[in-house]
Amino acid sequence: MGPVVMSSRRSARAYTAEVRDPAIQQLVLKIHSRCDLACDHCYVYEASDQSWRTRPTVIAEETLVQVARRLTEYVCARNLPSVTVILHGGEPLLAGPARLERICAELTRALTPVTALDLRIHTNAVRLNENHLRIFDEFRVKIGISLDGDRVANDRHRLDHRGRSSYDRVLRAIELLRLPEYRHLYQGLLCTVDVANDPVAVHDALTSLGPPRIDYLLPHSTWDTPPPGHGPGAPATPYADWLLKVFDRWEEQGRPMPVRTFESVLSTLRGGPSLTEALGLAPSDLAVIETDGTFEQADSLKTAYAGAPATGYDVFRHGFAEFAEHPGVRARQLGLAGVSETCRRCPVVESCGGGLYAHRYSGEKGFDNPSVFCADLRALVEGIAERITERALHPAVTDAEELRLAQLRLDRDLLARVNARHEGAPDWDAAWRALLRLDADGSTATHLNTVLAHPYLRAVLRGCLDGPADLPRLMAAVTAALVSANAEATLSWWQPGPDLHLPTLGTLRLSGPGRVECLITADGLEVRATGEGGTELAVAWRPLTTVELTEGPALLVDDADPFRDRFEAPVADPLSPSDLELFAKRLRAAHEALDAREPGWRKGADALVATTVTPLAPGSGLRLGTHAFGALGVAVDFEPDAFPRQLPLLGRRARLAALREVTDLSVPGSAAERLLDEASECAGHLAAAPHDAAEPLRSRAREALDTLVRSSGHHLTSSGLHLVGELRRELAVMDG
Repeated sequence: MGPVVMSSRRSARAYTAEVRDPAIQQLVLKIHSRCDLACDHCYVYEASDQSWRTRPTVIAEETLVQVARRLTEYVCARNLPSVTVILHGGEPLLAGPARLERICAELTRALTPVTALDLRIHTNAVRLNENHLRIFDEFRVKIGISLDGDRVANDRHRLDHRGRSSYDRVLRAIELLRLPEYRHLYQGLLCTVDVANDPVAVHDALTSLGPPRIDYLLPHSTWDTPPPGHGPGAPATPYADWLLKVFDRWEEQGRPMPVRTFESVLSTLRGGPSLTEALGLAPSDLAVIETDGTFEQADSLKTAYAGAPATGYDVFRHGFAEFAEHPGVRARQLGLAGVSETCRRCPVVESCGGGLYAHRYSGEKGFDNPSVFCADLRALVEGIAERITERALHPAVTDAEELRLAQLRLDRDLLARVNARHEGAPDWDAAWRALLRLDADGSTATHLNTVLAHPYLRAVLRGCLDGPADLPRLMAAVTAALVSANAEATLSWWQPGPDLHLPTLGTLRLSGPGRVECLITADGLEVRATGEGGTELAVAWRPLTTVELTEGPALLVDDADPFRDRFEAPVADPLSPSDLELFAKRLRAAHEALDAREPGWRKGADALVATTVTPLAPGSGLRLGTHAFGALGVAVDFEPDAFPRQLPLLGRRARLAALREVTDLSVPGSAAERLLDEASECAGHLAAAPHDAAEPLRSRAREALDTLVRSSGHHLTSSGLHLVGELRRELAVMDG
């Protein structure tokens, strides 16, 4: 997905787009507050916060209904395409099959008309049986299971209240879950790390059970209660050492399934998003509701001190929007600004993110600390970075077309992984077969590539890897490719919201939610939509605008894609026809001005040849999209003469970001990245600087390059060294 750890300066800039107003998209719903195991590392029963003792044992019917109502209101208000609800405890299976069925039915009844519901349960699996699985199959509930490895590792902590092993009971449940009729419900395994266990034996035991995903969790600890294995005489980084042995084994196996901790580090090292709350700078999007209906923050905060997760809110008096504004929630949505000063100076902060919020706590400084696992996390990130660094010169560095193709391969790989994870989902298999037909024909594959390369589709594909399949969005993308190719097919799916956006083409607006049938022929697209009760829904069409330029490819003006908010500034609402016409006129004038000032600029190595332009709020200027190759954000009130000044510098940034998504310019997380960025920025400003401002920029660029080669040259790859050579030649030309 994307390259290297960015410098802290650039990361902070890129990140503001994503933390401006994050929505709550995951709910941990406590349906039972007691447990049938007595794990001695449990954060609920063994940590500082003992509020479980005052909670109702089981969630009441009226509480459940109110939770569903509040969540539905919030989903509608925020127009969320999907939401995840995780049934949790205690041990949620203690609620019993009948109550579990009512809980699933109520959540499904309330939410599926308005959004894609990703329903999950996390369990110790001791009681899991076919009665549960039939219910979970009916409501498509994915099942995550806690298991700490082989028998020795698991029985070190995970015993029942009589001191008996839980291992055999859990394995019997997993074997049941792996039966063909239930395999699609298997979410994965969660393992809490104990450095006293053999890492390879633990990993091999877990992989032998064929989980779709594994997650390794560091034991919940704080500076006041340090983790086992830390202290005098202990290794400096015992948890990193343990996890790196697992990483090496995972690599030896050919990465047979995703391991969330490793996937997150790999993603952020290459410029992509964090994939877990425990790592990275992604804003928290999680709410917890206890059995009595009270809103709480992340459960892990129970480790810090009594009352740490509390908010004072409950579903009877408050909604999710109020919870999202709670200071504790906001504190975990600040990105780089929300971590300690020590973390902000650290080169691996983009991957580590200061660690899990709870692990930063100390009685002296609260949460304004690095993680108690700080040394381990840095060693883990740097260890993985060293192992994965691609040292050879990548062809994308010297050829813009190779860079475009490498980016396209990322999107194609994502699509294949999404299909592997979600094949068998209702309606999706027919769409996948249609995609395969498109791809097999050279005359239609180009249309598929155009849709896949649309800059806002990648965010959807990434989301589908870790969360629910956003089936309506996926089906819309397939429909767009089929329509563009004039290929015959019929696709059908449930559309939960009124806006059905076809990437690169436009938006179908339905008069309500309903079942959509898209008939695609050589003559175009025919859409039928049927609401609940069989009523026919009205369908209106709003196409996107394409701006033809005097030189170069046409620009798509996308003011409607629901995932277009990938910029450092707010996007504009869809424009009126007259505003669109004015915006297009300004775009043409801007490119004409740039063509006149810099003839042939599109052939330059750093040329930003955007495919998609998205209107931004007034005063926003020009912006690059975050993780959106080919996207350019342009304020609705921009002045055309700003293009020649700003576009070349944005082109430099875009090229570096795109290269880092496909190869390594240096060892991820090293100082070489910051120095390369600094030299490139200075050269970019120097090219447009007046004479009296040129010398300081020239000196800074040379100093950055000299320092880079002298002190960090061993961290540069062949691709990075090539770019250093480019910059030196460019500076020599500007020197005259």
